[in-house]
Amino acid sequence: MSGQELQQAHTPDDFGRFFKSWIRNPFAIGAFAPSGRSLAKLMATGVEPGSRVLELGAGTGRVTEALLARGVHAADLYVVERDPHLVEILERRFPRCHVIGADALRLNEHVAAAPPFDFIISGLPLVLFSADSRMRVLQQAFGLLKPGGRLHQFTYAGRCPIDRQLRGTLRVDRALMGIAALNLPPAFVYRLTRIER
Repeated sequence: MSGQELQQAHTPDDFGRFFKSWIRNPFAIGAFAPSGRSLAKLMATGVEPGSRVLELGAGTGRVTEALLARGVHAADLYVVERDPHLVEILERRFPRCHVIGADALRLNEHVAAAPPFDFIISGLPLVLFSADSRMRVLQQAFGLLKPGGRLHQFTYAGRCPIDRQLRGTLRVDRALMGIAALNLPPAFVYRLTRIER
């Protein structure tokens, strides 16, 4: 990360807040611990310096750190998190990023005015979403990407959380980027891109 990008380290209280948020609503958080460094690094793979990035489900900011370390400027990084306690952590740690306290189901209401994104990095637990909610989030997300833009999505389930039928409806292709075997639990990261007509 460049010296221009200001961030603060995690505090012990940050992990306590994450765990309390998970206790309150485990299906919304989707993980019982923040993403590990290996998963964060894998999620940020291929993101080039100067890219405009939208991060969904940022938690306490482990992936946010990795994106800044890849050379993404804070002013070009939009970070969406629904849980208000985690939003407070993100605002403190990344004061120069655009931290947005919002539900990803309402992306267009909060980031549609932003210029198109090169990457969307999603930590959302899509496998826990209803089919309608999954479709709604992904339609909005792909609508916010530049032509040729990429969506990185992780899952603990192994297989891509966007099944073949939904990929066909959305006209997207998927590729396994890798496995963060040291993450707790191990996580699989997929790259999703629009199929050009």
